[in-house]
Amino acid sequence: MSTCIEVSNLAVVSPNANLGEGVKIDPFVVIEDDVEIGDGTHVKSHAHIYSGSKIGCECQVFNGASIGAVPQDLKFGGEPTEARVGDRTIVREYATIHRGTLVTGRTSVGSDCLLMAYTHIAHDCAVKDHVILANGVQLGGHVGIDDWAIIGGLTGVHQFEKIGKHAMVGAGFRVMKDVPPYALAGNEPLGFSGVNVIGLKRRGFTSETIERIRDAYRIIYQAGMNIGDGVRAVDELFAGDQEIEEITSFIRRSERGVIPLSR
Repeated sequence: MSTCIEVSNLAVVSPNANLGEGVKIDPFVVIEDDVEIGDGTHVKSHAHIYSGSKIGCECQVFNGASIGAVPQDLKFGGEPTEARVGDRTIVREYATIHRGTLVTGRTSVGSDCLLMAYTHIAHDCAVKDHVILANGVQLGGHVGIDDWAIIGGLTGVHQFEKIGKHAMVGAGFRVMKDVPPYALAGNEPLGFSGVNVIGLKRRGFTSETIERIRDAYRIIYQAGMNIGDGVRAVDELFAGDQEIEEITSFIRRSERGVIPLSR
């Protein structure tokens, strides 16, 4: 271990853990074998980092958080798998990230994410960069969340569902279908409520781009066609448009189907 590391004498840290420069470990933390923690990361009291966890640089892991525990999957047989967290991600109080199964080998959370208190990320999930999960969000196994998506508090996401980039899901809903990119999702059952205009403006999207995204969704959801025909019409009308291709390719890849128009 580097002399620049601060490890409380009340923490339990395996000598086989690999801690980077400037790591700080507070009292009552447990860090097991085969753990990697990047430079400048701070692990706060009572957090538990299990074997197979790889945490990036300049992260904050708050009190009581648990990273890398075995999955809640009865098929899991103790095989070596991973839980990965990218750089500068914040894992708040009592959040839990379970490691993967043999299906994918890992659970991953990207860089610059915020996982608020009591969030749960189940086995084999793939959460990309700049994602925000508000308090109490619960992800089932194999969920995929793309860059810059935001999920409101106390929302449950069914296993295998996908949420596209820059989408926003309101608080307290159930995600039972895929949520396409740039969408606002709300209501019960969950439906397409419009385009995440405020979020896109904050991310620097131009008014012209936002209007094209709106036009594409009007065709997909409100032109009187089924979604498949709407996607084909949008592809023809906006051929070569990167943002629109994100939408249509997401819908085509969807295995569980995308959310319907909100009623």
